[in-house]
Amino acid sequence: MGLGGCIILIAAGAILTFATDWHMQGVNLDLVGVILMIVGLIGVTTFSSIARRRRVVVPPTAPTVIEQERRRDGYGM
Repeated sequence: MGLGGCIILIAAGAILTFATDWHMQGVNLDLVGVILMIVGLIGVTTFSSIARRRRVVVPPTAPTVIEQERRRDGYGM
């Protein structure tokens, strides 16, 4: 599941928990919403930790300086 799926789970859980007043016999929609939000948060943290591990840090290299000999007559380089 990608980052977008996790965000959708969090949004759907928040909608079920805070924005609905439906009552179903045998199903607590508030609890289902909280569970969806928790699963979404776990997914976001897992995704971000995996993405952080995949990054490869390449240290910058110093530029190579090549000195050119000057002409003795003073014209150009």
